[in-house]
Amino acid sequence: MQINTLLKNTIYAGCLSVVCMSATYAKNWNLSPQSDVGFSINSLGLNVVQGEFEQFKASMQFDPQQPHKAATEFTMQVDSLALSKPSLRNMVMGEDLFHASRYATVNFKSTQFKPNGTNRYQVLGQLTLRGVTRPVVFDTVLTPDQNNPHILTVNSTTVIKRSDFGMKKAMAGVGEKVNIHLKGQWQAL
Repeated sequence: MQINTLLKNTIYAGCLSVVCMSATYAKNWNLSPQSDVGFSINSLGLNVVQGEFEQFKASMQFDPQQPHKAATEFTMQVDSLALSKPSLRNMVMGEDLFHASRYATVNFKSTQFKPNGTNRYQVLGQLTLRGVTRPVVFDTVLTPDQNNPHILTVNSTTVIKRSDFGMKKAMAGVGEKVNIHLKGQWQAL
């Protein structure tokens, strides 16, 4: 009788610890509003223009023990774009580039997280810009905060060609390649 009770209690404790461990690691995350979601364009090795989306929504489902189940989704509001050179705003928002009057958002939805070393991942997904959807890969570092298990520091980058998304090709010395970045913190819900 005691062995049977001991066995039941052991199984119960084992199941409870698995559930608790899952609750500790499997998390839903939101990107902190203070994070930097933006881009830069270089030409001849010089930074020509930088932009930062001041309004965005981003969520992530991520468990470092099961990265194959991870997913993330972003939506950036084009009209919230702040530029390092405000004099370029009309050109950047115009039909040749973002065409903001027609395409209000830029979206990214992941399709796969591939581990690529300690805290490093290749996040594959679909980027939709100006109504054109193309595959992209973000090189991403997700670093757990040593003092707060509910925070992950993120640094994620990719490079696209703007003409691949229907934007006017390079002009007036401005580069064709756009460096997209995400720097900030994911906060557990």
